[in-house]
Amino acid sequence: MLKVKLIEHTPNPEKLVAAAARLCYSQDDLDEIFSDLSDENTQKFLEMLISMGHESPIEHISFTFAISGVSRSLLAQITRHRIASFSVRSQRYVSEDNFEYITPPEIEADKEALEIFKASMDKSLQDYKKLSDILYKKHYEKYLSDGFSEKEASMKAEKKAIEDARYVLPNACETKMALTMNARSLLNFFKLRCCMRAQWEIRALAIEMLKEVKKVAPTIFKFAGPSCVHTGCREGKMSCGLAKEMKEFYNNL
Repeated sequence: MLKVKLIEHTPNPEKLVAAAARLCYSQDDLDEIFSDLSDENTQKFLEMLISMGHESPIEHISFTFAISGVSRSLLAQITRHRIASFSVRSQRYVSEDNFEYITPPEIEADKEALEIFKASMDKSLQDYKKLSDILYKKHYEKYLSDGFSEKEASMKAEKKAIEDARYVLPNACETKMALTMNARSLLNFFKLRCCMRAQWEIRALAIEMLKEVKKVAPTIFKFAGPSCVHTGCREGKMSCGLAKEMKEFYNNL
């Protein structure tokens, strides 16, 4: 099950952005500008900043999410967003001998497809365990013969075994990660991944992330979401044709 939690963010994010932006046009020091800003002035200035499309000051604030219940397939997509930091549970150091997996809704809704899918997951798990056992025994004997203690040999052999056994694990295999992005990167992420043409799993993740950041920076993320929400659809002939519905959804998120 998808879980997203904003676990850390830049303190006073909107005030900091407003202060950094005002610094460009002021002779005062940043700390003076920051202390002089009221909540009302901050909101008004940010609204003007966003309407002008002046996004560089937004890079000063960042948000860190704890994410679980996502697939390795999603991991391959989200790491394409290069202006971000990722820490992901390692399949080299953490055994997947009882791995959870993510089931696509379209498969979940079809009895025949679901049976095939579950059988495939079960076989992957069985093969992973068999490979792990075979490789563990091989490496354990080798490390013992090299002079390692039984405890050391066992620890090294397990790591070495699961490092190669993981190659049979499916894209559906569940993973966990810590993800940090600055606000400008997040706005771009939401523009691409909240779109109806984005893959279902990363779109669901993007929506939950957007809910979280709106709680702490509502003005900055007021118009966040797919491009149709604010500037108009950019998908051309591939548009989903649901711009009105998307605006309503994200404006009420």
